[in-house]
Amino acid sequence: MRGFLASSIGVTCAAALALPLAPPALAGTERPVPTAEAATTARPAPRAGTPATTTNRTTTTNRTATTTTTNLRAAEPYAPGTTQSLPLESLTQSRATPSAPGTTEQGLPRRAVRGFSLVGVVWDDPEAELHGRVQVRTRTAGTRTWTGWQDIDTHTADHKADPGTAEGTSGRVRGGTAPLWVGRSDGVELRAVPEPDDAEAAPGPNGTGASALPSGLRLELVDPGDAAEAAPLSGDAAETAALPGTPEEVPRTAELNADVSAVTAAEAANAGLAPLGATEIAELSRAETERELYALNAEALMAQLQAKPYVGPRPRIVTRRGWGADEGLREGKFVYTKKVKAAFVHHTASGNGYSCSQAPSLIRSIYRYHVKSMGWRDIGYNFLVDKCGKIYEGRAGGVAKPVLGAHTRGFNSNSMGIAVLGSYGTKKPSSAAVKGIARIAAWKLGLYRMNPRGKTYLKSGGGNLYRKGKKVRLNVISGHRDGFNTSCPGRKLYGKLGSVRSKAAGYQGR
Repeated sequence: MRGFLASSIGVTCAAALALPLAPPALAGTERPVPTAEAATTARPAPRAGTPATTTNRTTTTNRTATTTTTNLRAAEPYAPGTTQSLPLESLTQSRATPSAPGTTEQGLPRRAVRGFSLVGVVWDDPEAELHGRVQVRTRTAGTRTWTGWQDIDTHTADHKADPGTAEGTSGRVRGGTAPLWVGRSDGVELRAVPEPDDAEAAPGPNGTGASALPSGLRLELVDPGDAAEAAPLSGDAAETAALPGTPEEVPRTAELNADVSAVTAAEAANAGLAPLGATEIAELSRAETERELYALNAEALMAQLQAKPYVGPRPRIVTRRGWGADEGLREGKFVYTKKVKAAFVHHTASGNGYSCSQAPSLIRSIYRYHVKSMGWRDIGYNFLVDKCGKIYEGRAGGVAKPVLGAHTRGFNSNSMGIAVLGSYGTKKPSSAAVKGIARIAAWKLGLYRMNPRGKTYLKSGGGNLYRKGKKVRLNVISGHRDGFNTSCPGRKLYGKLGSVRSKAAGYQGR
């Protein structure tokens, strides 16, 4: 399979690129709101795509490739986006009854802010967990209507890079909640309440009986940006943009050139599957997929003489350009693992209040949250699927290649992560979404000769279920909870994995 990508680049891309050889709620009553409090405390998040000051190390099982190009193209999608980062404050602290840091309710009173569509909460220590409840309510942009309180999923320690890897030890990584999609909003209120200690355990500090919240809690308000924002602002929009402390993220010339170069590199990683600038990778029949595999991979052709190839038809995939990724956010290099032996299914836990037409904006928001707020090198998932079954390219590096993700702590090597946009603890996933998971799994696993109904062994990189170094027998298509003690991908979606396996096997002709 190693010749799959190398041959494709040789056939379709003449650019000089250093790529590795690898296979392919209820409304509230309006009340006075502070007009600029939030914006005055906002600070731009650090540019996570900038090289870290610490040494960037990779594990021996991974290969790193730095991609450069001189083919700079000026006409790129304009979707800058912004992130407002607001420190939480104590909401219940009293001078008469002082309490230990982190044991009182924290949050933010109602306030007006710049427009945003997704929220999350981060904290300083990436290994710390938030034991408590975080709720947010938002004001729909351009209205006086506030939503009811919505819960933000706080248990997300399982979504990250493996321990000891370059990404996990970069010095930029933070702890954080799952992101929550709230739609276009311009006002926010948040509360974070520590959960009570176990009744049989000793009281918390100062006898509060509450667990401590992590230090450095900040509310992240993410605006995914869109092409319309390239036009000058006017009226209310211009007034909002003039709030003190508004983050300014206008790229300089050098940064713009680097960003365009990053776009070219991300697109060239899919050479042989789609031309540069493509917003989608076209779907193929199974016969066409097999012919493409043989044409690009002599190893697969030799294997055909011994056994029938089982690869699902390549599905239509929206590229990073198609969903509007700002390639200047992520780290420039691509990091690969050896092969793809398993697919871990996830849900983004970002809520179900999005429309399919909003999926690209949601993905841009998650991408920005993962990189700018959480400190990751790129979006964590390899692929994403919306409720209408549309499939999207995730982490950059090539959809046919074994790109190292940050989706299942302890089992990111030799695997891929497929995330369904939404929350599926109590809501059933759509049949279209289930089909989308099966289609991308059948194709990608087929490239690496893996049976969707089969079992495989993966070595744990360390987690709360399996110690580091332990070889674990898993389903080739597993749920996130199979590799880490977590509720992901939600009870309802997890219950559909048997159907996913059967469908994927069928697509492979098994």
